[in-house]
Amino acid sequence: MRHRRSRDGIPLPSGWTLVVKSAVLHAVSLASAALTLASTRAATSRVTNRRLQGELDRATTGIALLKEELDIKDARWNRLPPRRRPFYTPVQRMRILQLKAARRWSCEQAARAFHVDEQTLRAWMRRVDEQGQRALIQIVSPVNRFPDFVRYLVKQLKVLLPSMGKVRIAQVLARAGLHLGATTIARISTETEPSSDDALAAALEIDALTTRVVTAKYPGHTWHVDLTTVPTWSGFWVPWLSFSLPQSWPFCWWVAVAVDHFSRAVVGFAVFLSRPTSADVQRFLDRAIRTTGSPPKYIISDKGRQFWCKSYKRWCRRKSIRPRFGAVGKYGSIAIVERFRRALKSECTRRILVPQQLEAMRRELTFYVYWYNQHRPSMALGGRTPREVYDAVRPANAKPRFEPRSRWPRQSPCAAPRTRIKGAQGVRLHLIVGYLEDRKHLPVVELRRVA
Repeated sequence: MRHRRSRDGIPLPSGWTLVVKSAVLHAVSLASAALTLASTRAATSRVTNRRLQGELDRATTGIALLKEELDIKDARWNRLPPRRRPFYTPVQRMRILQLKAARRWSCEQAARAFHVDEQTLRAWMRRVDEQGQRALIQIVSPVNRFPDFVRYLVKQLKVLLPSMGKVRIAQVLARAGLHLGATTIARISTETEPSSDDALAAALEIDALTTRVVTAKYPGHTWHVDLTTVPTWSGFWVPWLSFSLPQSWPFCWWVAVAVDHFSRAVVGFAVFLSRPTSADVQRFLDRAIRTTGSPPKYIISDKGRQFWCKSYKRWCRRKSIRPRFGAVGKYGSIAIVERFRRALKSECTRRILVPQQLEAMRRELTFYVYWYNQHRPSMALGGRTPREVYDAVRPANAKPRFEPRSRWPRQSPCAAPRTRIKGAQGVRLHLIVGYLEDRKHLPVVELRRVA
């Protein structure tokens, strides 16, 4: 077959015209539109695997496009002699070294990625601790600006714990000794709006504070009790009949929880193989009362058949407990326990392989309840944990704080809650994220001084 050459010297078949480049661009655009439609159908599919496959395809396509973009930019940089390339600023050098540490690159790999000489990068590493105006790597910022390592800590925490919103991150850091405002967290992590989970949590807690009829005056005054189902790895769905399985073991667990209204602390939980009866719920509440030492004055629940019956009301009279029931169909009428139930599923059972053994399920819930009470700050409690409120101990976010800004006046206020500065100013911090019983969904955050 005879060939002809395009303007760029690329051999083309004899039947092609010189407008083939426009045709290629149009073909790429049509292919992109077709992929967008296909990914939209996958994203709105009810099949979880199809949605995940669609997300994976979009991520793979985005990575490929980013690599192509970087290849084009790198080719342009490589055409410039090294001496004619602009110098990196001190802040950019620090970012390069941070990325090198995060990616675990060698000096050779980092130098090749950023088009610098390997010896230059080694010189940066040797001079990273220099101070003063002539330091090769330095951070010049206004008085109220946090050092770049603080930004790095926030972004690292966001990467390690992506389910946390800006308020929760601010509260976790405040408990560790670093007080940052939620707006500062949002600006650093490039978030402009709170996530949908945070918005729903705030709505539930605000609704609980404004629509409740019974007011808790002290820990143990009012309890919330509710039941929920937790699917196992088998799930509920089947491709026959009504596309669902019976709501009982081995397809799901029934979990009963009791939450203290005043402190939001979980005072008890129980796991059942099938829907519990009213007698089962009463025995569960008896165990919770023995654990806490005294019965509450009120117990708030919905009007499920376990609670809306004569047996349960007689049990309440014997215990001198006044039962209260949430309004049927009214959003937020039992918001406290609904908030915990949502947290239990989003932070625990949907992040693990739910076990099929009863003791293993109880062990997983025991770890989560301990972490929830001891380590998880609550927005409704101002960043305190439920156990700190229940036991009336000094909260961790009220203790003296670290101050990474070296020129920040000691008498000036910090982000809420206001505390005094611990030690010298301008301290550098190291983020340590541990995990309760090696459960990756139960993080314990700590900040330590860099020696």
